[in-house]
Amino acid sequence: MSQLVAILSQYWSTIQGTLFPRLQEELDPLTKKQQQLIEILELVRIEDFLPDYFGCEGRPQKTRSAIARAFVAKMVYNVDTTTFLIERLKSDKNLRRICGWERITQLPSEATFSRAFAEFAETGLPQQAHDAMISKTLGNVVAQHKSTDSTAIEAREKPQTKPEKKPEKRGRPRKGKKQAERESTRIEQQLTMTLAEMLADLPIGCDRGAKRDSKGNTMYWIGYKLHIDTIDGDIPISAIVTSASVHDSQVAIPLATLSARKLINCYDLMDSAYDVSDIYKYSRSLKHMPLIDQNPRGNKILGEEIEAELLARKTIHWNPAEQIRYNERSAAERVNARLKDEFGAKKVRVRGHYKVACHLMFGILVLAADQIMKLVT
Repeated sequence: MSQLVAILSQYWSTIQGTLFPRLQEELDPLTKKQQQLIEILELVRIEDFLPDYFGCEGRPQKTRSAIARAFVAKMVYNVDTTTFLIERLKSDKNLRRICGWERITQLPSEATFSRAFAEFAETGLPQQAHDAMISKTLGNVVAQHKSTDSTAIEAREKPQTKPEKKPEKRGRPRKGKKQAERESTRIEQQLTMTLAEMLADLPIGCDRGAKRDSKGNTMYWIGYKLHIDTIDGDIPISAIVTSASVHDSQVAIPLATLSARKLINCYDLMDSAYDVSDIYKYSRSLKHMPLIDQNPRGNKILGEEIEAELLARKTIHWNPAEQIRYNERSAAERVNARLKDEFGAKKVRVRGHYKVACHLMFGILVLAADQIMKLVT
């Protein structure tokens, strides 16, 4: 962690000592929100990941850079729609100049913003910027805990209809016919797949989902599901967007593979939805220690044993070391809450998996940058 603070201190000293004084000369007095936006933009440097448009017809590179910075600002200010974002840019001189436009007349139309967003979604711009930022700031850091969890994402589109499955004939097979072999599960197949194959195999269409909360209540929604890996400091390091109906456990292995390419961690913290033997096995293959809440899965005797164990610990006021570490999984809940309340995950107005994923990744990018900067400030 000391290495991380040293790296971030360099960014902070540059922003405080050089960037802010120069901006104070050119802009009106900066608000706290504008200072936060400048810090995030300086850390993210999203314009560095835009394709080179030099020599091509169409909008110049500077316009696309300004639009990309504006979409970062949209998440910082938690603006509902692109229409409201453009109105904010017209009325806020400082915000407009921070994004890259000197005059109101230079602001592109809403259609241009929409086309640019489609380009960003196609190229995975916020994902590229997020990966680079995590690698730059956390690449040499060893994280103690990595918490895996998912959250429901409601979308304004019709759910896809699923093909009907033919019911399997029950009973013994006919004489002379062999019994059909059991098909391997998606998790079992993932153990022998590459990351690209695992991601391609996950359903990504909009559909209906159901999820049980901590109180045992089941909630239903239409849209998608966002799966996130979060490390100490409430920093999201990896994310995958799937169909709402995809079970959490089916994304654990590809998400762990994605995170393992970015940094090293010691403990994998997951709730009972991830209580699958292959997930334990894969976590240990990465040299991690899996701490997963046990799932009785309808086994009444096992459920009673788990409750009795918890009651005994509470009675003697004792928590094992594993339980104390498992409590760090609350970081995932805080990230999900902030993402929805402050960074646009409740305000998905686009349609289609790639655009929804792009919108959510802009939020994760800004949230991660904000949490990283808090470690220093």
